Amino acid sequence: MEKIYFKTFGCSVNFSEGEIMQGLLVKAGFELVDKPEDSDLIVLNICTVKGENKALKEIRLAKENFPYKKLVIAGCITKVIIEEAKEIAPDASLISTHNIKEIVSVVEETLNDNPIAVLAKEKDIKLNLPRVYKNKIIGIVPICSGCNFQCTYCSVTYVKGRLFSYPIEAILEQINRHLTKGVKEIWITSQNNGAYNYNNKNIIDLMKEILKIKGDFKIRFGMIKPDNALKLLDGLIEIYKNEKMFKFLHIPVQSGNNEILKLMDRKYTIEDFKEVIKKFRINISDLTISTDIICGFPTETKEQFQDSVSLIKEIKPDVLNISRFVARPKTKAFEMEQLTGGEIKDRSRALTSIFDWIAFEQNKKWRNWSGTILIDEIGKNKTFIGRNHSYKPVVIECDKDIFGKIVKVKVTDITKYDLRGILV
Repeated sequence: MEKIYFKTFGCSVNFSEGEIMQGLLVKAGFELVDKPEDSDLIVLNICTVKGENKALKEIRLAKENFPYKKLVIAGCITKVIIEEAKEIAPDASLISTHNIKEIVSVVEETLNDNPIAVLAKEKDIKLNLPRVYKNKIIGIVPICSGCNFQCTYCSVTYVKGRLFSYPIEAILEQINRHLTKGVKEIWITSQNNGAYNYNNKNIIDLMKEILKIKGDFKIRFGMIKPDNALKLLDGLIEIYKNEKMFKFLHIPVQSGNNEILKLMDRKYTIEDFKEVIKKFRINISDLTISTDIICGFPTETKEQFQDSVSLIKEIKPDVLNISRFVARPKTKAFEMEQLTGGEIKDRSRALTSIFDWIAFEQNKKWRNWSGTILIDEIGKNKTFIGRNHSYKPVVIECDKDIFGKIVKVKVTDITKYDLRGILV
């Protein structure tokens, strides 16, 4: 049977869908290979939520380096990328995020010199399907697809459609399937976990059912918008007190200025965001806070950007995802007055420099900490990376294979990125 090289980009949902597509291909008898040069066909599972440029670059590289290989472009496909991708690779097939169950037929048609496009926006429950794990310790569980919000800079609704929440029973079945495969870390993920709603059951109701599942495993709760978190605050905090939960909260603020948030149509204020952080920190010890900032949103003044800097200095998050604004076609922000690329880069670099010091200072409090970590990643040069109860990455050296094990460590050093430790 033919050999397939598969490469995924983007968010955890995209990686979950990539695992499923690979599982379906293996079930159909195809062989997965680690190098594109060894393959008969290349699948690029792309992400375009933050712009098409990176995806187009990968498509271009694939055609330049392997001009005679068959090519399938999968994932978050927009009309913009369809047109440009066809110019780069006119013989490529296309399959969107909504149609991943059709990957086998798309690959077969492409191998038979019949490139096709499967792009219909179907509402489908993409759970409990065959999969090939990228990491056998981590089980990714999407709980819904799409989004009902219309943030003026974002293309998620355009690409993935309106919100479609999966049945609780299907989600619980997927988690149990992961656990029977030896998974020890469950990622509950979506575009916004706080928007989950199935038969009038919200994310709190879902999480209560998930936490009833027996077994020795940890849960990483994915992104939640500040306005959803504020409405669900007491219930969320109770959920986070459960010992199965990593004390890790990803709550993207995007800007430190209320006027910019209004232009973004984010539905909350800086004061709302601070209230969530304050109450969580009062009730959950050793909490790791992760947030996001967009630098250079259209019309953002230097003073408004400085509000973002001031906010980050005030709340001191442990993780900061900094994005340079990219205008997305068909979004409202695309029509606004744009900042120059140079100004956006300068702001991104300035915020990165400031946060580097904050991250280092936040990690200093973990020096000499002792406790258990779950080893969920293999590093370089005989190192392993594990996560403690706060989802802090701890890097240790070890001559034996401890991947997937729970080990006791002591932190002896820190960097701005992680903690460094030894086995004890």
